[in-house]
Amino acid sequence: MRFTNVVLSSAAASIAAAAPFSYPLANGFPSLSKTALAEVYKLAGGTLPNGALPSSLKPGGVQALQLIAANELFEVAYFSELLANVTNNVPGYEIENKDYVVDTLTAVVNVSLSPTPKPRLETDNSQQEQVHVLSANGVLANAKNTTIQPCQYNFPVSTFDSAIALAETFTEVVLGVLPVAQGLFASDGGDETALVPIVGSIIGQEGEQVGYYRYLQKKVASSAPLLTGGAPQFAYTAISQFIVPGSCPNIGVIGLTAFPPLTVETTPQAENFTQLFSVLGSISAQNASVTYISGQNLPVTVPISNVNVEGGKSYFFAPFPYEQGFARGLTLGAVTVGSAPSFSSAAQVANATLFGPALIEID
Repeated sequence: MRFTNVVLSSAAASIAAAAPFSYPLANGFPSLSKTALAEVYKLAGGTLPNGALPSSLKPGGVQALQLIAANELFEVAYFSELLANVTNNVPGYEIENKDYVVDTLTAVVNVSLSPTPKPRLETDNSQQEQVHVLSANGVLANAKNTTIQPCQYNFPVSTFDSAIALAETFTEVVLGVLPVAQGLFASDGGDETALVPIVGSIIGQEGEQVGYYRYLQKKVASSAPLLTGGAPQFAYTAISQFIVPGSCPNIGVIGLTAFPPLTVETTPQAENFTQLFSVLGSISAQNASVTYISGQNLPVTVPISNVNVEGGKSYFFAPFPYEQGFARGLTLGAVTVGSAPSFSSAAQVANATLFGPALIEID
């Protein structure tokens, strides 16, 4: 794993060349024998839900589950590699309290595979992520829809600290989009309503993870009273930055396209200040703006200025009005169409996005 900056600025973050992460895992995942699945449940601290699954899904529900599955496959890969680096004392990953961290990461990996509670202190995070994958793909398969297959991945981190900072950020992005999935399942009605509490339990479990990642960074465990919302397009873009191009068997069935990157060139601060951004290609201050999504507030749109094209990139400035009520933790930034657009939701912002999202961490 390699990582160059705590702030994930775009879906096209620079990733150093290295051997990509490839499936299957040592236990055979994503194809598990009955014995291997039982071990995953044990390490994850629980099983998959054993109630009836939806027999049919509407298009929005299918897309939501496919996006969840794609994200969880990425997370299983990420935490599996992180766990291996810590376990094997890879340079940069030598840490204190190693046994506890290994137990926790092991649970995270397995949770992505199966989420039913079972008392066990030494849970493995990677196993938990495996359960989440099986849950989403299992619902898709039961309703005779296309399940998502894994890609190959590169992770831009090189130390335990940078890996944990990145884990906090992408998990916060996921937490912003899972309530959108709940809304889709609820509005679709029928069998899909059974998925609402299941996704709610995943939200809680992912929230526990974020609190742990923040604790490891000596941050306040809970960032804000209301976490930043998001949109499926933004989550898909965030996942895409880690995928080896051309390595995905069928991720295109999700029907989403990653946005071009928006890079934050300055260090974000917990105060009003002016940020420097850059994008590949050209941009005009007359027909574009920067829009921020923070907490559960209405999106805030600000003008851009001082556009300078250099080396195939456009650099420009935009205010960062943090004291206007921005949440601590994650703020999303996007370049949107128009000189002064007004948005009432993250979905509207995503529909008008030209570049982004910039994933801005403030603490």
